[in-house]
Order: sequence, then structure tokens, then C-alpha cells
Amino acid sequence: MAFEIGIMTFGEVTENPVTGELSSPRRRVRETIEQAELADEVGLDVFGVGEHHRSDFVGSAPTILLAAAAERTRNIRLTSSVTVLGSEDPVRVWEQFATIDLLSAGRAEIIAGRGSYTESFPLFGYDLRDYAELFREKLDLLLEIREQNPLTWRGRFRAPLVEADIAPRADGATIPIWVGVGGSPASAVSTGRLGLPMALALLLGPMTHHRQTVDLYREAAAAAGHDPAALPISINAHGYVGRTSRQARDVMYPYFAKGMLDNNHQRGAGFRLSRPAFDAQSTPGAGLLVGSPPEMIDKLLAYHELYGLDRALIQMGFGGMPQKDHLDAIERLGTEVAPVVRREIAARSGRAA
Repeated sequence: MAFEIGIMTFGEVTENPVTGELSSPRRRVRETIEQAELADEVGLDVFGVGEHHRSDFVGSAPTILLAAAAERTRNIRLTSSVTVLGSEDPVRVWEQFATIDLLSAGRAEIIAGRGSYTESFPLFGYDLRDYAELFREKLDLLLEIREQNPLTWRGRFRAPLVEADIAPRADGATIPIWVGVGGSPASAVSTGRLGLPMALALLLGPMTHHRQTVDLYREAAAAAGHDPAALPISINAHGYVGRTSRQARDVMYPYFAKGMLDNNHQRGAGFRLSRPAFDAQSTPGAGLLVGSPPEMIDKLLAYHELYGLDRALIQMGFGGMPQKDHLDAIERLGTEVAPVVRREIAARSGRAA
């Protein structure tokens, strides 16, 4: 596959650290669709919406936002980032994404994950002690639904299916299903064994953080009879594209730091990120994708070289960044960064850009 570059959002509702203003949910929902529209217009490949079930996010129903985006876009792929599959019904997940696939003429896909935020499990009546087992069983069912209709299936956590007609079907042959992995070796191994694409999440830390994860994934895939070279891998990371290196960091820092404190504290993980620590995470060897267009090009190429990536999804605007700044970065990513990265990678691999 050609190298893909896209954006993702959780639609967080965070107090602006500069003005003190708190965006309304209505405004944040409309801004999310505007981001998808612009991403499509400037030629980005993927738009993703993450799932959270709290009042400081508007992404509790990502499929509805993606369906709205389907009607306002023409070419960009539309994905969850991620679907917290352990607290979802795979039958309903399939029905919703297949409907998006029909609306978008075959542009839907799913990134299924365990979820680092766990508020959805008690909300929908699941026991967190079953966290890992829920995901394994529900992923199995989702894959069965994709491959077979009608379907007979039995598991532990939902009623059995007997010759169940699960509709609609995909617009084309299938809907891509990726697995979101945060760095757990066991998750990488199980994803490789299944021969599924892997979406790596990198919040903070060195760019090399997932080197062992990728090695284990490819080794497990090969041992299970899959061709590792044919399995796509993406990196999902925070970032921002500015006019200059300094301007990018100056714009991103206050919002990113606010988001890291406010949006994480409810799960006991909020922390204060100092400006020196943020700047350190923005250096060439660190994980954040923030800087001028040339810096972003260099870092995306370095990520590709390091992991053999097929895709990069950048979460821009985290922490309630004003829409104008967010849209400016999307436009730079699509017009100044993505074309150069695609051409360079295509040239290195001997493919036409």
C-alpha cells in the first residue's frame, strides 16, 4: 500500500488555557466535521475519531460523527481511533461501520482496541476483570461477521447467534479492521498471529519506543503463516505543523499541557508537563510530531525508516486548541508535508508517487 498520512481527534472539551473559554459540545461537534472536510480537501488520506464516554469529550458516538463526515467528504478514509471493542457489541459495530461504508462508497474502516480509558465498561455493564477476555472474544466475533453471513456463533459474553443475518454488508469486498496496540507485547503477538494490521499508539517517549513491539508482531505473523511485509503498520501520535519550529511548539504546548492534565486526571494519570519536557519530546529522536513542515517531513521519514510504516495518524489540537490554529496545521500537513513524504517514500521503494 502507498504511504498514508491522516489526522485523528477525540473531540475533547477543554478549557482554553489562554482565554479561559470552554468550548460548547455543539461547537466542538461542528468543528470536528469541519476538520474532516478540510483534511479531505487538502488531500490527506485518513480521518479518525476516537471513542470516550465522558463529558469532557464529544466522541461518545464516533460512528455518528464519521457518518456526518462521510456526507461532507469525497476521498478520505474514515476510521475509528479506536473503537473500544470490549464494551461494544460487535454486531452493532459491524452494522454501523457497514452503513458508513455505504454512505462513503467504501471508505470506512475500524481500529479496534482495548481502550486505555475504561469508563465505558461499567457504563455498559461489563466487569473490568474480564477486560482482556472481552476484547479477545469480541474481536473474534467481529472478524467472523466480516467473513461470513449468515453466521452461527457462540461465546461467553453475549447471546449466541444462530444463522443470524447481519446487515448491511460492506460496500465493496470488505471493511479493513486494524488492532490498536499501546505497546503491550501480548497484544502485538496476538495481532500478528491473526494477520491483522497494527495501529501503534505513542503518547510520549523516544521514537524507538515500539521497536520491540514491531519485532514481536512481525515474528508472530511469520510464525502463523502470514507475510509480515504485507501487513500494514501505523503510528498514531500527537503533533502539530507550524510555520516554523518555534511557532509550532509555542502554539501546541499550552493546549497539549492542559489536555495532559485535565483529560487524564479523571483516570488517575493527569500530570503537569513543563515546557522544557515538552521541548525535549519535540526533538528529532522523540515521539511527538511537532515542528515546521521540513521537520515534520524528516520525522515522518524517520518513523517510516525505523518501523517500515505504512501510515501515520496525527492527533492535532489536543487540549482544546482553537479551530483556526487546528485548521492551519491540517492545511500545512496536507499541502506542504504529505506530498513530499509520499514522493520520497515512493522513490525509495521504487513505486510511482
